[in-house]
Amino acid sequence: MIQHLLEKHRIEVGLNGEAGKMQLWIKFTVTVKQAADYPVDLYYLMDMTNTMKDDLQKLYALGNDLTSALRVVITSNLHMGFGAFVDKPLSTYMHIYPEEVIRNPCYKFPKPCPPQFGYRNVLSLTEQVERFTEEVKKQKESRNRDAPEGGFDAIMQAVVCKDKIGCRPDASHLLIFTSDDRSHLALDARLAGIVQPHDGECHTNNNNEYDKSTILDYPSLGMITDKLSENNINLIFAVTKAMVPLYRNYSELIPGSAVGTLSRDSGNVVQLILGAYAKVRSKVELELGVPDELSLFINTTCLGGEVIAGVRSCAGLKIGDMVSFSIEAKLHGCPKEKSQTFMVKPIGFKDTLQVTVDFACECDCQQSSVPASPSCHHGNGTLECGLCLCNPGRLGSRCECSEAEYKPTQQESCIPDPVAPVCSRRGDCVCGQCACHSIDFGKVWGPYCECDDFSCLHSKGQICSGEHTHTFVKCSFWLNFMITIFSHRSLTAMFVVSDACMGSGGMLCSGRGHCLCGVCECTQPGAYGSTCEKCPTCPHACTIKKDLYEKNCNHICGDEIALVDELVFHEKNSVNCSYKDEDDCIQNFQYYEDASGKSFLYLDKEPECPKDPDVLVATLSVAGAILLLRLAALLVLKLLITIHDRREFDKFEEEKARAKWEAANNPLYKGATSTFQNVAYRGS
Repeated sequence: MIQHLLEKHRIEVGLNGEAGKMQLWIKFTVTVKQAADYPVDLYYLMDMTNTMKDDLQKLYALGNDLTSALRVVITSNLHMGFGAFVDKPLSTYMHIYPEEVIRNPCYKFPKPCPPQFGYRNVLSLTEQVERFTEEVKKQKESRNRDAPEGGFDAIMQAVVCKDKIGCRPDASHLLIFTSDDRSHLALDARLAGIVQPHDGECHTNNNNEYDKSTILDYPSLGMITDKLSENNINLIFAVTKAMVPLYRNYSELIPGSAVGTLSRDSGNVVQLILGAYAKVRSKVELELGVPDELSLFINTTCLGGEVIAGVRSCAGLKIGDMVSFSIEAKLHGCPKEKSQTFMVKPIGFKDTLQVTVDFACECDCQQSSVPASPSCHHGNGTLECGLCLCNPGRLGSRCECSEAEYKPTQQESCIPDPVAPVCSRRGDCVCGQCACHSIDFGKVWGPYCECDDFSCLHSKGQICSGEHTHTFVKCSFWLNFMITIFSHRSLTAMFVVSDACMGSGGMLCSGRGHCLCGVCECTQPGAYGSTCEKCPTCPHACTIKKDLYEKNCNHICGDEIALVDELVFHEKNSVNCSYKDEDDCIQNFQYYEDASGKSFLYLDKEPECPKDPDVLVATLSVAGAILLLRLAALLVLKLLITIHDRREFDKFEEEKARAKWEAANNPLYKGATSTFQNVAYRGS
């Protein structure tokens, strides 16, 4: 993959120039080429839960087609292997009652199935790819309890157990992960009482089974990412449609990975693997690991010779295509270890460039320093490499100032005018002179630290397109023209943009960008168009001018502000605006900008304020409202009473109708004639 750079390279880094200036650049180029017929190790890792039964049968049916297609399309130097997984054989993840379900998780189904297992290496990588189909045919699906599977446990073992799997050191490694459900992540195993984190080591025993499944937690996504990178493995998620969004999120966090949509029965597995592999191989991305004392800047040359700054990847590549990465390393500190090594490699491939950096942080002149040198203001410092290292309490380039005698008024000589910041905010005023700061972006210099070599526009990642060596003096924007002034061989040149950058409002790039070679380069986020005239997310101009008006813009921004009795259109490009202030008044104003970019604001003298409330009307309104509410309450109460009485009367009538009476004399009634018999009477 990396051409001409497979051997170890050594780069010596030293400091040449002023002592203490830890700013040195080293530059080297890495060229990467897509090699043809590159050896490939393909390991197929499959979910063996009962929901993948159809997929297992289809994989067996397509096994020969898969191996043939891989050999024809990908490489003739192919090794294939097969692994299976279910989940941790513990309660919460498996059925444990009745006891029979442990031996046969499918005991309620007509066809039995083998016990649940974590991960099993069924077939190590072999050049006898026909064995792949044979081993797939022997497999039987199992059954677990919860929806998520133990896929990440299996991925970790397939990645780190290179000796068990049989990975070749000189091959490209492809791991195909197939499943129809989610995978458990780190900390999920706490549900089963497992608190020991995964150690990232191989725990596949001689029986080719993961023997720490019930002891270690699931691995984290970050750990899997690190191990994939460490072992140069490209991971392809082949999952069902419902799981694609989830695994796509995982893929975005794992460099060199891809996601494919698996059909319900895995009927498209051949096309999926070929497409995913082509996607992985069509992109080259560099992986860098550098010491803290170095900063790397990359300019990438992809297809077509276009140089892209700050990008470390190229896409859309084919077999035989070549890209290059120009890497600039900047030293900004001295480490304790004077020799350090870092790696540069394309993700997913074994080819590696090893760069050894020797830090030479001491100059030869430091060995011949002169203490109490007369050159340092009567011996107030040590002369070392042409510079004075001042004694405690002394300041200045020649130690000519004393901290006790220092006065803040000396800062007046460090500002170009009374309103300007001290040393342009890029330096410190020491003894009446600006001591410019050291900045990672480039050099800062000048009497007031006003000059630098990084504020000017870059093209293709380089100043002046890298055509010549230029010393930039100043970059300035004058009204509607961008002027870049530089010196080169005693020549001075100016580049002035054309009218093609003028927006419809008469502003350069509509005030949302810079004009470079007659083309607008939009800098306002969300702006686009030939003159940056379209910007749906930009703040409205009225809002901007409102803020300027409220902040006394006539003093700060130089806008012309005039008070008028009535707003009229002064120019065809005038814009009328209005807003409501904190007093609830509507303030109307109008603004326009002339060809020079100067803004003019016309303000309505009298804002439209709401009238004061009429006390009498308000009082009568409140009283009337209270009266109406009371009347409404009485009406509602009367209505409720009427309804209640009507219901009670209807109930009485209903009971009266159901009553049945019997004919009888009133027990209280006494007739008009009563007969009594005298018991003592004995007459006839």
